[in-house]
Amino acid sequence: MDSCENENHYGDCNKGDVLKQIEEETEEKEKGASTPSSSMSRSSSRPQLDLSRAAIQGDLEDRNPTILLPNQSDDISHLALDIGGSLIKLVYFSRHEELSVDDKRRKSMKKRFGLSNGNRRSYPILGGRLHFVKFETGKLNECLDFISSKQLHRGGIDSPSWRSAAQPNHNIVMKATGGGAYKFADVLKERLGVSLDKEDEMHCLVAGANFLLKVGVAVSTEQAIRHEAFTHMDGQKEFVQIDQNDLFPYLLVNIGSGVSIIKVDGEGKFERVSGTNVGGGTYWGLGRLLTKCKSFDELLELSQRGDSSNVDMLVGDIYGGMDYSKIGLSASTIASSFGKTISDTKELSDYRPEDLSLSLLRMISYNIGQISYLNALRYGLKKIFFGGFFIRGHAYTMDTISFAVNFWSKGQAQAMFLRHEGFLGALGAFMSYEKHGLDYLRAHQLVERFPMGAPYISWMEKFVQKGTQITAPVPTAAPRTTGLGGFDRPLSRGDILRSDASAALSIGVLHFVPTLEVFPLLEGPKTYEPNTIDLTDPGELEYWLTVLSEHLPDLVDKAVASEGGTDDAKRRGDAFAHAFSAHLARLMEEPAAYGKFGLANLLELREECLREFQFMDAYITIKQRENEASLAVLPDLLMELDSMNEEDRLLALIEGVLAANIFDWGSRACVDLYHKGTIIEIYRMSRKKMQRPWRVDDFDIFKKRMLGSGDEKPNPYKRALLFVDNSGADIVLGMLPLARELLRRGTEVVLVANSLPALNDITANELPEIVAEAAKHCDTIRRAAEAGGLLVDAMVSIQEKGLKNQSPSVSLMIAENGCGSPCIDLRQVSSELAADAKDADLVILEGMGRAIHTNLNARFKCDALKLAMVKNQRLAEKVFNGKIYDCICRFEPRNEPVASTETDSWDN
Repeated sequence: MDSCENENHYGDCNKGDVLKQIEEETEEKEKGASTPSSSMSRSSSRPQLDLSRAAIQGDLEDRNPTILLPNQSDDISHLALDIGGSLIKLVYFSRHEELSVDDKRRKSMKKRFGLSNGNRRSYPILGGRLHFVKFETGKLNECLDFISSKQLHRGGIDSPSWRSAAQPNHNIVMKATGGGAYKFADVLKERLGVSLDKEDEMHCLVAGANFLLKVGVAVSTEQAIRHEAFTHMDGQKEFVQIDQNDLFPYLLVNIGSGVSIIKVDGEGKFERVSGTNVGGGTYWGLGRLLTKCKSFDELLELSQRGDSSNVDMLVGDIYGGMDYSKIGLSASTIASSFGKTISDTKELSDYRPEDLSLSLLRMISYNIGQISYLNALRYGLKKIFFGGFFIRGHAYTMDTISFAVNFWSKGQAQAMFLRHEGFLGALGAFMSYEKHGLDYLRAHQLVERFPMGAPYISWMEKFVQKGTQITAPVPTAAPRTTGLGGFDRPLSRGDILRSDASAALSIGVLHFVPTLEVFPLLEGPKTYEPNTIDLTDPGELEYWLTVLSEHLPDLVDKAVASEGGTDDAKRRGDAFAHAFSAHLARLMEEPAAYGKFGLANLLELREECLREFQFMDAYITIKQRENEASLAVLPDLLMELDSMNEEDRLLALIEGVLAANIFDWGSRACVDLYHKGTIIEIYRMSRKKMQRPWRVDDFDIFKKRMLGSGDEKPNPYKRALLFVDNSGADIVLGMLPLARELLRRGTEVVLVANSLPALNDITANELPEIVAEAAKHCDTIRRAAEAGGLLVDAMVSIQEKGLKNQSPSVSLMIAENGCGSPCIDLRQVSSELAADAKDADLVILEGMGRAIHTNLNARFKCDALKLAMVKNQRLAEKVFNGKIYDCICRFEPRNEPVASTETDSWDN
């Protein structure tokens, strides 16, 4: 199938001075020299973090967002604190350095043969992540112990100074904001030997909020993080798309221990216009006295089991159960919070703690909502965003605030919330290390991922249990059987009172990936919707969640086997199954938990979960076996194709692509087929059944464009981008022969493959060896591969035969798509692919993931051919009114309406 994440992105370095500069930097790194960044200034009193080319990656440890930043010198590490009256929010940076296997291979080949690496980089990227964690302010010592154990104030336990046992730097400066930055400055100096560089609290809050809502105003009109803002009424979450041209002014209500109400007029333009001392600290303080709860989350959890009518005086209590309709008050409206306790003769111990907690929560939330709306009315604002750790992703808290805003505004204003609320101040403090480092990021450079281990083991539990030796997260609760065959969360009484105390599940990891770009051949990216299947339909969601759940045992078996079936692999496999099942259960319970989700997002979620538990390529053994089997019969297939006339050959090539696409380990029907014969037997059977007309059959239109009509001969395509799918027969017997045909017709070909593994999809790192093996049997492929720089170790024997100097007329190249899932969102592709697409005039999307699950309705600025075999009965029925094993051949000439012919599919 297809893809969507990349841990190691490569840009277009084929640009003169840029390439020269990169090569010089690479040589310096190889010699052990540091490479200073032009955008980073440093001093002994205020170290600067280089935020240029920021990149954010998924975190395998922590449940909160982490951000990748690529260009740091070895001794730079930063820590930012937001120390509030109730909570300490901590943001720290850790390095991340990777050099892909493919680049190592290319670098080695360049040295051995003096050959070009084509248009891809071959130097290591030094980067890192931002980790977001929190502590109760009353447990400051735990926070300091955490910092000390990881040596975060000295660059982390992996820093050169820590590894070399260098003398500690007593002039360390850390960014901090919040009242506690003043209150506890001496404590941090005494315990850690650090000085706090205090940043203005309001400025940090606004900077953090603006960053989440908007990035790079001058260069992008897209929302920075899709589905960031949402409303919450009557237990229902609805996402709001923010118009970037109409974001300002807005009201930002930050609910911490107290409440600050800030009018934001633009970047760096804001004014605190109001506030109240009745906030999260009030709720926690009074709640602790009334209920004896030991934590804020415990108090919130308690409230979901409460009935505040046992404590609150309602309008109906005053009017004999009747409404006060004359002034618009229902009988259930609260007339006086805690009002019933006035006339009761009960003692505090006679009241249920659950009822007290809920009454207190409603009292404070309603008042914050009312005060916020009155301030919005005062300034003529309709956009009100609420943030701060008081909200905590708690459904009833958001409902009560929303009810108050809606009630007092008579429906004219809405309360909106941020999915990544809570870290606004800490994020703003961190950004202050380099004031403008993130100013020019564009919306397509931000990707959201969802960590998988978080529901079962927190960073604190890992810290206590393992010290600094963090291992893959494992469940800490006993599994319970659910309809999805995995973990479930405790359900509360009723939807509205359900607590989202585990709301970290709703908060994804923000990846800043500057090497991601909008696919330049995509027509209308602002209206582009990658997902063909709409999972907002409850029936569709339930069906696909069940499909993934049923496929889970087989996937776990493959993942464990890929690592030798060791005890450690089995443990991680079990943890993966529990974690992924929990996410499926969460989505079943609350479909909007992770934003607007389509099938492509759901499939991507599974691949991210595998990587979270360190299964980097679950199908590696299967892929290798199928590649070998397919390559063994490739020479016979090429001889067969060469014996045909061009019309028959073109049809046979398209038939071959469709027939070979049957091999898909993501399809239950196809997995069952594997038990009925070998890969070659199944391929031949599929070819024999390939009867036209297909369900969507535009072959004749494509043939006319390729071969012309009568005496009219068309010009060949200049460059074709072939988005390939599965390993084995799919790539070897399907797409590679089609690529060969295009090469023979004078068309440059770029094979576009996954950057990271997903199911049995072929990756860009695996393709060169397959091309090299094929080149042993085909001069066309060999010469084109040489021209494209696709030289790998497997081609050494060919090089030694002195064949390298034969000059081809066109090149065969490989590009990473920037993804690592079965599907692809063309708004976020690698810069390498974007560069290769510059001169392309044909796009071929192959496979269910790329051509059906996503991009079936995508239109391009060039000709497009979409090829796939439908391997799911429900998908065939819903999308094509067909059946399983239907074939799709959709050709869309540039700027012409789709002219697909849909017919009855061939019988299976």
